[in-house]
Amino acid sequence: MSDRGAKQHFSIQLLQIFDAILIWLGFVLAAAVRGPVRTLLGMSDPGETSFEGMTWVVYIVVPLTPLVLERFGYYDQLISKRWSQRFGDLVRGMLAVIFIVGVVTVFGKMDGTRRLVLGSGILFSFVFLWLRNQITTRVLRARAADEGFRERVVLAGSDEETTTFAESLEPAVAETWKVVARFDLSRRSVRELDEILKKESVQRVIFLSRHTEFERVAQAVETCEVQGVEAWIGATFLRTQVARPSFDVISGQPMLVFRSTPELSWQLFAKKVVDVVGALFVVAVTLPLWIVAAIGIRLSSPGASAIFTQERAGLYGRPFRIIKFRTMIPNAESLLNEIKEEHGNEVDGPAFKLATDPRIFKFGHFLRKYSIDELPQMINVLRGEMSLVGPRPLPLHEIEAIANSSHRRRLSVKPGVTCLWQIGGRSDITDFEEWVKLDVEYIDRWSIWEDFRILIKTIPAVLFSKGAR
Repeated sequence: MSDRGAKQHFSIQLLQIFDAILIWLGFVLAAAVRGPVRTLLGMSDPGETSFEGMTWVVYIVVPLTPLVLERFGYYDQLISKRWSQRFGDLVRGMLAVIFIVGVVTVFGKMDGTRRLVLGSGILFSFVFLWLRNQITTRVLRARAADEGFRERVVLAGSDEETTTFAESLEPAVAETWKVVARFDLSRRSVRELDEILKKESVQRVIFLSRHTEFERVAQAVETCEVQGVEAWIGATFLRTQVARPSFDVISGQPMLVFRSTPELSWQLFAKKVVDVVGALFVVAVTLPLWIVAAIGIRLSSPGASAIFTQERAGLYGRPFRIIKFRTMIPNAESLLNEIKEEHGNEVDGPAFKLATDPRIFKFGHFLRKYSIDELPQMINVLRGEMSLVGPRPLPLHEIEAIANSSHRRRLSVKPGVTCLWQIGGRSDITDFEEWVKLDVEYIDRWSIWEDFRILIKTIPAVLFSKGAR
């Protein structure tokens, strides 16, 4: 078993693919400048196309270079390595590639190889790879320094076990974590763990309790599962088969992982790409509606900004400020309790919905009917706080009112602009249990194709204002 975990493997594969593209661009640039350089040097140009005799080089160098660089440790420990170490890894890797290409050229008798293209192509590739490395390292270090980007982790085990484990962590792992609690399961109750998961917006619990009875660990794992929090168990501890386990590695230590959310995959990467591209497309296409909405709000309901922001529960309950066009009167928030007392709540549960909410002004009804008020959430998508498809984010006070911990599992994926209940009836759903059921159903059967299906069905749901209020 490799000392790398699945997440590290996936990240390295992404970097290798991106690096392969950069190497290809390096040779394209080298071919493009070959003619001008020969002219500048006073050399005759025989008139061949710049890639004549070079195709075999590109076919070898582009896929080979990232693999050679990996062999020299170029992709390892990007955060903790000094720039001189990273530079040395790149130099050694590129020298190895040059040697391999030279051997193939000599022994393969590759006549017609354009030495100027070969040399400048390798040089440009080297520069591109080094710039990518510098940028990647700076971004990773900035994210590691920002607690908002760190993964929130609980270490469950005795003081000795958690201390030993923490000390054994590689810097590349430790610098991306924020250990919010160390929890001794043999001395504390599972109920306390449940409260920590809620309070600290925990994303992962690592069980190191070798001497804790299995029943208590099983209960703790179930607590994690119902909230959609990953449970990682030291493989040396558990001897019994359990549902949906997978193996992973942290700093060379084998772990059993229990996931009740989509596992890291190319589909998740594709989802992020679709989010960014889709949000940019929506903003570009609907920009005139933004202007109309802003002007209409200021004319219909003066006294406050056309933009409304509110703290909502994001991934694992972490707060973020959602951005929408304002559809209610300026003091709507302060009137919420009064409205509940006078008109009640049409949703059974912590969420609040009212078909004829008196706080909504006339133009606001129009914006809501065609979901124009939701358009600024594209900014939340571009920020990475939301996805185009996912469970709708609830206000923090509604999340705090959730009594059933299993309902918090809807927080285990990034919230979305649209979702299953949006296309299935939108505001017609008044049972919070049914609402959560649809969200969990989405999580359990998620795929990139499911997202496309929901996005396509959202269009007629919005245009024909199906179930909108």
